[in-house]
Amino acid sequence: MKSFQTLSVTVDERDVCYLELSLEKKRNALSALMIDELTAFAKSVSTDKPYRVIVLSGKGSVFCAGGDLSWMQAQIEADRETRMKEARKLANMLRALNEMPVPLIGKIHGGAFGGGIGMACICDVTVAELGTKFGLTETRLGLIPATIGPYVLARMGEGKARQVFMSARVFDATEAQSLGVISKVCPADELDERIEFEIEPYLSAAPNAVGAAKAFARSLGTAINDIVIDDSVRRLADVWEGAEARERIDEFFNKIKK
Repeated sequence: MKSFQTLSVTVDERDVCYLELSLEKKRNALSALMIDELTAFAKSVSTDKPYRVIVLSGKGSVFCAGGDLSWMQAQIEADRETRMKEARKLANMLRALNEMPVPLIGKIHGGAFGGGIGMACICDVTVAELGTKFGLTETRLGLIPATIGPYVLARMGEGKARQVFMSARVFDATEAQSLGVISKVCPADELDERIEFEIEPYLSAAPNAVGAAKAFARSLGTAINDIVIDDSVRRLADVWEGAEARERIDEFFNKIKK
């Protein structure tokens, strides 16, 4: 199995794969390297010999804090073409994970912000522990939740998404469940048991049929194709170029430096 710098991948005797974001010191923020490694992992998942289930989690106190700060700083100095290229990498990562021919179970704790919510929304089932915080916080920086937007809307629907999509408001796990971001909520000491409950049915199901059923479900749902992805990347690039985004991002990094 390929080794990764930002991910931990283990497989048990049942062919259940545990995919863990492992940049604990950076609260599992999505760096350029993590984006590349998640894409590589997703593309390595084969229909010929698939895992029975993949469980996605994060090491440390937080599932995923969103975008890595150094990655964001690089975008400040970049030109439009470079920003679009980097945004497309994130979009393609989410698409690759979303299209894996294996059920993906999200195990969420601590917090999921920005891209972390995007990853929660591509999971087939997502279980979060009580106390977990969620937020689509991009508008605080003068940006929009663009590349994750198609997956958030596909999961939540427009009406529910509009309650939290633009406000940058932080909300708890119970509200995240009512909005459709996550499937189930449980106390921290029950999280492993609840994940096992979600794994168990797939161990007796036919893997190829499971993958085919997942692909069929996606085909009947919201279309997330090249046109949709290109539009999300363009919209993000447009906002990045505005004076508001530059001012908000500068303010944010100046506060960090103090």
